[in-house]
Amino acid sequence: MGIKSWAEEDRPREKLIMKGANVLSDAELLAVLIGSGNSKESAVTLSQKILLRYENDLNLLARATTKELISAFNGIGEAKAVSIVAALELGRRRQGVPVRKMKPIQSSADLYDFFAPIADLLHEEFWVAMLNKSNRVVSSQRVGQGGFDSTAVDVRMLIKIALENSASAIAVCHNHPSGSLTPSKQDIAVTQKIKNACALMDIRFLDHLIVTGNEYFSFVDKGML
Repeated sequence: MGIKSWAEEDRPREKLIMKGANVLSDAELLAVLIGSGNSKESAVTLSQKILLRYENDLNLLARATTKELISAFNGIGEAKAVSIVAALELGRRRQGVPVRKMKPIQSSADLYDFFAPIADLLHEEFWVAMLNKSNRVVSSQRVGQGGFDSTAVDVRMLIKIALENSASAIAVCHNHPSGSLTPSKQDIAVTQKIKNACALMDIRFLDHLIVTGNEYFSFVDKGML
């Protein structure tokens, strides 16, 4: 059976999106890289065969050359072989890079420093930052994108993302391409919805920033949260 006939939650790519990369097996992660198998094998089955040849040892697989992979496996062409070799090389390089420790978020200014890259966009984007118990950002994600003066935000999806990332706290931010820092009625309403949803799920809601240029508006600083 091809992967497309599997239940959506069992397909490697969809599973990664819904549950995160850490829940996938080595074969499933490899299947995401190669994308497809061959006429007789799914991407997962082919990936299992590749791993078996290298004793299910990623260190041994990392030593394989593109030429070796292409010649040994039906369905592995140059593009797929290059993807495998490149991914494993990135993993090797990552081991030598010291983990950058984010400083704790202690103020709206700290949040502005984090969210500043979206301040100059010509369209609105709405982002959420997920933080741990120490108020360090562990992940961030765009949860809405709109036009020049508005963007829709699904609060249920935002909370779902926070829960999937085991966030102890969240902060949200969106930009105003118009240059105005005045929150709209919609901004105020969605802030209240997020606050209520966070209270229900026992997630701390740190702040909502509106950013534009080199300035920002903080709902906490203005006593509106």
